[in-house]
Amino acid sequence: MSATAHPASAPVEGRLFRRGMALVLSYVRLHPRPFAASVGGALLFAVSSIALTTTLGRAIDTVVRPAFRGAFDERRMWFAVLGLLVFGGLRSLGIMIRRYYSGVSGERVMATLRTRVADRYRDLQLRFHRETPTGELLAHMEADVKAAVDVYWPVPFATGVIVLTLLALGSLLRADPWLALVGSVLFPSLALMNRSFAKRVEGPARRAQERIGEVSAVAHESIDGALVVKTLGLEDVEAQRLAERAEELRRERVRAGELRATFDAALDAMPSLATAVLVAVGAWRVSRGSVTPGELVGFVALFGLLSWPMRFVGWILAELPRAVVGYARLEEVFRREPTLRPPARPVRLPEGPLGLRVEGVRHVLDGDVVLDGVSFEVAPMESVAIVGPTGVGKSTLAQLLVRLADPDEGRILIGGIDVREADPTDLRRAVAIVFQDSFLFATTVRDNIALDRDVADAEIVRAAMIASADRFIRELPAGYDTVVGERGHTLSGGQRQRVALARALVRSPRILILDDATSSVDPAIEADILAALRKELSATLLVVAYRLSTIQLADRVVYLEDGRVAATGSHEELLRHPGYAAIIRAYERGRA
Repeated sequence: MSATAHPASAPVEGRLFRRGMALVLSYVRLHPRPFAASVGGALLFAVSSIALTTTLGRAIDTVVRPAFRGAFDERRMWFAVLGLLVFGGLRSLGIMIRRYYSGVSGERVMATLRTRVADRYRDLQLRFHRETPTGELLAHMEADVKAAVDVYWPVPFATGVIVLTLLALGSLLRADPWLALVGSVLFPSLALMNRSFAKRVEGPARRAQERIGEVSAVAHESIDGALVVKTLGLEDVEAQRLAERAEELRRERVRAGELRATFDAALDAMPSLATAVLVAVGAWRVSRGSVTPGELVGFVALFGLLSWPMRFVGWILAELPRAVVGYARLEEVFRREPTLRPPARPVRLPEGPLGLRVEGVRHVLDGDVVLDGVSFEVAPMESVAIVGPTGVGKSTLAQLLVRLADPDEGRILIGGIDVREADPTDLRRAVAIVFQDSFLFATTVRDNIALDRDVADAEIVRAAMIASADRFIRELPAGYDTVVGERGHTLSGGQRQRVALARALVRSPRILILDDATSSVDPAIEADILAALRKELSATLLVVAYRLSTIQLADRVVYLEDGRVAATGSHEELLRHPGYAAIIRAYERGRA
């Protein structure tokens, strides 16, 4: 699907209600069984409500009115009481069934939508995640999903209310056409009210959902960058920025709230007004002998029962604009084509050690050519260092190797298989990458290394020892069971890098890519890590490196310059290249 105009920005005239109903039907198709059970409960509520008010009317005509004339029939009285108890109990049972399964249905729909959003996030290239603020991503997962599904919860009850109203109109029509005329005014009035409301509220509702994303983005950015904000004294600036976005959100929500308050008040008045008119017209028809007092009381009681349920119909009508807008924002994510297309026929990687080959790779990032015709080959079990000035595309190349993105031109082969044709699961299992910025989850060190895989403790400890992490892990309060906090903030940068390296090693990868993964580690500890990798690692190693000690780990060096391979060879051979030699001299001066 291609990205098109925002659906919610289309003309509202007569279309919002249809779009909203189509949205609700799509939810029904997602999980039909609990919805059907909930509607069944709502129908039981409707039928038993009609039976309850009918029994009440007959009890007045056959028990109460004769009692005023001294003709009390105890047997009929008990039958009436039994009927009222039975139908009242069935009505309560219908409410229980409807509420329970409505909750199940709504929660399942929300879970399905959130899963779809998460799946699409996962399939999109890193470029999308770099361009979209984290707060906006969270708003899609939370606020937009909630707005899109909130309208769905009362739909089964509203279905029962519609059936109840139709049955009530049928009863009125059988009893007296004048009473039926009073009841029949209700639905056209609701339709006109909803048309007016939808036209006026969609704009504020759409803008409010957009403001939620902006507020979330500002809040997340300020909290995530709390250290920078505090050290630079930007608290007031960030507070003002958040206040401005929050004020815009408040203004749009207040506007939508004012419109909805008017609509809700008018909606609440409709059944009461209909009841008042029904009493007036009914009294006249009773005086003419067209209906009995009991029938009139039953009809008035029925419309009394409708007063509260009609709120749910109104709630749906009031929520439709917000639901349509919320889902339209989700569709913006769903419509983004995953640029990493899954292979039509996934190919398994060959067994044993793996080599890799880069052929004429060209990659454009944010309009700039980052890699331009890069070609080189790494033999199985060989160690190669990728070296070059900052911004030359080393990290981008590393991401292409594990297919976090696809090159615009050229191809990358692992074990002779184009990564675009390789089985994604097989590729992730065979190739591991460790980034400079090591992300840890807010769980234990053990879980951060294993990542929900069934890994023996001995393997976790061995991986940590190779990464020179075992000693400091054991010194933590609970050792490997220590919870490291969000993003691993309780650990230092070097400790986080070592845990991330252990996480990669425990998978026993056949190709290991280190993207400056020891930059925050003390040089002495780095030397221990490199020595352990030399001794213990049985894998092809590709290192994006700056430090001389890391470069010297490699059997061969690939030097990148201006997005191209400028030279390749051993460290000693490349020292004759002026660009490479300049980088090494700069590093040595930095150590001095």
